[in-house]
Amino acid sequence: MINPRQIEAFRAVMLTGGITAAAELLNISQPAVSRLISDLQYALKLTLFERRGPRIAPTSEAISLYQVVDRAFVGLDLIEQTARDLTSRRSGTLRVAAMPALGVGFLPRYVARFLTERPRVDIALRGSTSPIILDWVATGQCELGFAHTPIEHAAVLTEKIHGLPAVAILPPGHPLAAKDVLGPKDFEGESFISTTPPTLLRYRIDTIFADHDVRRVMRVETQLTMNACAMVAAGHGMSIVDPFTAQDYVPHGLVVRPFAPRIGFDIAILRSAQVPLSMIAEDFLAGFLEETTRFRDSLGGPAGEGRNGLQVVRSTEL
Repeated sequence: MINPRQIEAFRAVMLTGGITAAAELLNISQPAVSRLISDLQYALKLTLFERRGPRIAPTSEAISLYQVVDRAFVGLDLIEQTARDLTSRRSGTLRVAAMPALGVGFLPRYVARFLTERPRVDIALRGSTSPIILDWVATGQCELGFAHTPIEHAAVLTEKIHGLPAVAILPPGHPLAAKDVLGPKDFEGESFISTTPPTLLRYRIDTIFADHDVRRVMRVETQLTMNACAMVAAGHGMSIVDPFTAQDYVPHGLVVRPFAPRIGFDIAILRSAQVPLSMIAEDFLAGFLEETTRFRDSLGGPAGEGRNGLQVVRSTEL
């Protein structure tokens, strides 16, 4: 019967063209290579090499056999290379789901940078509402999810990112654009575009205006903050939205200003409670948090607010 060592010796001879070179490649003696080839020919009942003067030449049978052997070794090499790539976080597949606030601009840009250094990594990026993202992570359809808080599920671990502020948005040329920071009183009597309830951000915004006895003109409601940004950039109304979507619309003329008192825009990072994150997912998440921290710092904020950075709190610590 043939054994793997005989096949390895055969492949080495085919690759190098001689017994001596094959012995050097395999780091064994020349007689050992000759014995392995002889035993392989006996086991297969085939003549694989013919001597032509001081050299040997493969037979047509050897060439046919080598095509099969090489495919097998290429497969083994691919397995080894894939393992090395996985160890170095340069290969694999990652499935990520995100809410629209992240999934429209900020997250795709981060994914593009992440993939630049990992040409053999495949990423499936999906977008939807928070309840659907929760279901995707709980059922294993996505490894990582980014949703609005609060999120609770027995099959999902949740980390909450605190430290991101919601921002005020104005049409281009609006008189209030002269102010560095906007407050509730600036919205008195102004047309306001609101996100459709129930959302935690909508609740926080309404509470702030109620506490300051400010009456807005509530003319438009929309489920997506990108719709609010597009309408305000087009010249209608004011709003308070997440900072990610707002920054994406600045090139379209949107005016973005800090809002005080601060209204937090929190993000829930969702992962399976049963299956640990892959090494690629760990790297992806670490890079995402760094990128989000840089984004947070670029926003500035009202005087005295400081830049304490992001806080990531596990659900078990809440």
